[in-house]
This record gives sequence, structure tokens and C-alpha cells, in this order.
Amino acid sequence: MTRKRGRGVAAVNYPTGMNLGGDPTQALVHSTPTGNFMVTVSSVDLGQGMKQILRQICAETLGVPSERVVVDTADSDTGPHCMGTFASRGTHRAGNAVIAAAREARGVMLEVAAEMLEVSTDDLETDGAGNIHVVGAPAKAVSVTDTALAAHFQKGRSISGRGMFLVPRSYPSPVDGAMKPATCYAHACTVAEVEVDVETGEVDVISLKNVYEIGRALNPRMVEQQLVGGAWMGISHAIYETTEPYYPQRDHRGVDFNEYLMPGPGNLPRTEVVVLERPAPDGPYGGKGPGEMCANAPIPAIANAIFDAVGVRIDTMPFTPEKILRALRGLEA
Repeated sequence: MTRKRGRGVAAVNYPTGMNLGGDPTQALVHSTPTGNFMVTVSSVDLGQGMKQILRQICAETLGVPSERVVVDTADSDTGPHCMGTFASRGTHRAGNAVIAAAREARGVMLEVAAEMLEVSTDDLETDGAGNIHVVGAPAKAVSVTDTALAAHFQKGRSISGRGMFLVPRSYPSPVDGAMKPATCYAHACTVAEVEVDVETGEVDVISLKNVYEIGRALNPRMVEQQLVGGAWMGISHAIYETTEPYYPQRDHRGVDFNEYLMPGPGNLPRTEVVVLERPAPDGPYGGKGPGEMCANAPIPAIANAIFDAVGVRIDTMPFTPEKILRALRGLEA
């Protein structure tokens, strides 16, 4: 038998955001005259679905349908400040900023509606379908659209809000260097099963089983897609992608993606994902951020599975056939 199977386990925890100068993110929310809402942030959607998440967060806070919310990821010249889309901070930092901005905008919206209905703002609630009504008397209501029209053309009011999320800076203790570098942590565990060909050194990942604790899953379907995609990205880092031997020498380097190894559909394993929801007290509706963590645990799990299969420890990525064969020959010697 030239192919041997092994199983490996790895667990990680991952910080959400950083604590360098407060890690701030700001957001603006305003309504159009027709009762739609615009969210302006400088946090960039890299394909992870942040626009959709911020849309949901804003709509939930305002009490309007998510279809009424548009998210504009501006830039550093035209949008409010953001530290950036990194450190798995987008949902947590931008989400909290959007909540603060939407709460302020909601307050103005209810003030205008209260004038129209001749009641106190404390007597009003939204129904999530685009209406504002008196608590206990749903028939006494006004639509968000009519409220926005009245604000713009009758009351001279701007239904808008500003929000900012800022973490109190944590300074290292002069005694032991202890500090709080992040506000919350997400967690993951991966079990990888591999087959290693001891004649060629090739590795096939047979299956990945992942458990992730990411706070509250604000959009479960998107979370699942991100976690599966991240796991496959971890496989790519583990056994395919590399700049070597092209860096730092540029001789004989790859010239296109035909010469840059990445897994294709036929190389992707059976993948299972279980999401554990443990809402973060300081997260937007309990959310943290899957972010980079979803590609982290599969890599050491695959390394441990290779060790379990053939007894050699490969500790530099990618785990190429050449490295495995060299290690096996060293083991035999």
C-alpha cells in the first residue's frame, strides 16, 4: 500500500479587531425623502458579505425592512473614518457604528412621527414592515415613507444619525506586560482526514470537519458559505499555494495562474461545518467575525493528519510532495 490515511485535529481562537489607538470605525445613516435609508461607511466589502450584514443591522435597529436600506462603502475622502477591513473586525466594528448611527436616525424619525400622530415618542414603535404605530393601537399609524416626506418637506428635519465605535485603549502592565488586545474572541476546531502517497509524496485531503464559535450568526447562510470557502482556502495554503522558489529570485518564476497551484473543484474534500452561537456582549446583536479564522484551523489540522499518516512532521507551508519525500527518506535513514 503506497497510500496511507491519517487524521489530525487543530483548534484556534482568534481576536476580533485590535486595540491600537482605539480601533475606531464610524458610520453615517440618513433617509431619502421616500423613506429609504443610506448607510455610509468606509469599511470595504471584500466579498465576505459585509454590505448585506450592515444592511441587516441597520434595518433591525431602525425597525424597517432590509430592502429599504442601501449601504455605500465609500473611501477615505468621502466617507467617515474606518481603520480598515482587516483583523476580522468588519462586522463587529462597523456593525456597532451602524447601530449607533441608526439609533440616532430612528430617534429623529420617531420625533417626526410623534408630531404627525400627536403622541409622545415613547408611545411609538415600528413594525419592521415600514410603518410606525402607537403601542397597543396599530390602527393609529403612519408609514416610514410619509414620515420621511413630512420631515423633508414640512418639518425641515433631517432623519440622520452618526455613529462611532471606539475601544478604550489597553496599555501593557509595566509588571508583566499583560493587556487586553481585543474585545472578544472567536473559536474554531477542525478535524482533517488525508491520504498521503508514500511513493510520490502527494497529499489528498479527504474530509474536513469544522466547528466554529463566531458569536451570533447574523446571516446563517452567509456564515456557512464563508466558513466553507475559508476552509478550502486553508487547504490551498496548506498544500498548494506558494511564491517559492520564485521569491526573492525572479528567475523561472510563474507567469500566470496556469503555473500557480491552487485546488480545483476535483481537489476539494467533503466539508462539514457546525456553527456554535455564543453571542458576544459587545458585538452588534451578538455578532463577532468569522473572517480570517475560517482558514486558520485547517492548516495545522492537515499537518497533524500528515504526521498521523506517515510519521513525519512538516512545519513549513505548503506541504509539498518534495518536502514529504525528503522527510520520509530522512526518517528511513
